[in-house]
Amino acid sequence: MPDLKTPRHPMPTQPSDVRNHNFEEVALGYDEETAIAEANRCLGCKGMPCVGGCPVKIHIPAFIAEVAKGDFEAAYRVIAEASALPAVCGRVCPQETQCEGRCVRGVKSESVAIGRLERFVADYHAAHAKAAEQKTPDPDAQKAAVIGSGPAGLTCAGELARRGYAVTVFEALHLAGGVLVYGIPEFRLPKAIVRREIEGLCRMGVKIETNTVVGKTFSVDELFSLYGFDAVFIGSGAGLPKFMRIPGENLKGVLSANEFLTRINLMKAYREGSATPVQHARRVAVVGGGNVAMDAARCAKRLGAEVTIVYRRGMEELPARREEVEHAVEEGIVFRTLTNPIEIIGYENPDDRRDPRNGFVSGMKCIKMELGEPDASGRRRPVEVPGSEFFLESDCVIMALGTSPNPLITSTTAGLDTERWGGIIADPETGATSRAGVFAGGDAVTGAATVILAMGAGKNAAAAIDRYLQEKKAAK
Repeated sequence: MPDLKTPRHPMPTQPSDVRNHNFEEVALGYDEETAIAEANRCLGCKGMPCVGGCPVKIHIPAFIAEVAKGDFEAAYRVIAEASALPAVCGRVCPQETQCEGRCVRGVKSESVAIGRLERFVADYHAAHAKAAEQKTPDPDAQKAAVIGSGPAGLTCAGELARRGYAVTVFEALHLAGGVLVYGIPEFRLPKAIVRREIEGLCRMGVKIETNTVVGKTFSVDELFSLYGFDAVFIGSGAGLPKFMRIPGENLKGVLSANEFLTRINLMKAYREGSATPVQHARRVAVVGGGNVAMDAARCAKRLGAEVTIVYRRGMEELPARREEVEHAVEEGIVFRTLTNPIEIIGYENPDDRRDPRNGFVSGMKCIKMELGEPDASGRRRPVEVPGSEFFLESDCVIMALGTSPNPLITSTTAGLDTERWGGIIADPETGATSRAGVFAGGDAVTGAATVILAMGAGKNAAAAIDRYLQEKKAAK
């Protein structure tokens, strides 16, 4: 029987005053001894509430039991039965609100570190296992197209390949990975890990076509009529940034978190000699309180800026993961909560129209907020405090206010029903859309959410596509 007094084993990390100057991974991972000790904290509950909190339904007690025995490869096999991207999930999933949030140990003490154990197992497998042999789909296999190579698309592709279908993934950018490569910084998710997971899918027979913009290069209809695909999954994500629509947002030095993070993560603009420019500002203000805001702020800090996060609710209401907020605070990022921008101010030198600073951001006019009655989401609505305006100096403003799906695919696909805000309407259990043979999942359906929820949608859609194609085959 596990000792209920044994505390959760902490994750080793780089010191905060070192890591805020580099882009290397912050968390260093468990060693074998620590992993086994943490696994032995698991109670092995028969009801398995942790599994109910996992969107891809990993058999968590089973894999942890194998870790406790020191059989890390057996643990990996358990995880791999349910998850196509274990090394990714172990790093970026919000376990505290999902599997760990339902852990029985967490009721009276600290939950088992499920995410850290998953990461350990995936990394151990990568370091010790031989690469799987290359598989080739049966030439007579039914064909499935997957649009987008983010977590939803990759998961759907892997599940379909496992079932014997010929799968092709179409990616608009020059590298596969979607938000995993353009959105999440290297210090949270090293891109070598993403490449490794994608290479594993390719060995399963998944084909990936990059630099292909569906809706422009060719349409969804043409995937069926010209290229002979039997089913299509849309996992194109939500990459269209939102802005506040306040005065001054068109000034130089104002940009979306999407653009900033893409330059940093995908184009490696932080590296000396990079062909992609990025502003090295002195004072950066990041507007927003989610994980994307934390990522943008922490990247800006590593570029040498003094960084302030401006958020209209309080610290307790921040939607970002607790761990990301704690890391940001440790790294010296300032939080101005209960604060909202109302205007972005630009520099203007009336005596010298050639002054290179003209037209650039010089700061933000902000107003203090207080929390009023709950809004439709159940959170207390922030209300302006009259007469509390003040000026916040900054030469760069990054808007991290969420994203919505790009309308390119929906605007070029007749009969595909969408929500008023642009999301594709799809069955939450199967991903089926209003078009026969077309399925969708992830952020393209829900709007910006988490990696693991997108993976769950991709997995559910793959099962539904399998049923659809089997019925289609039987009807011939």
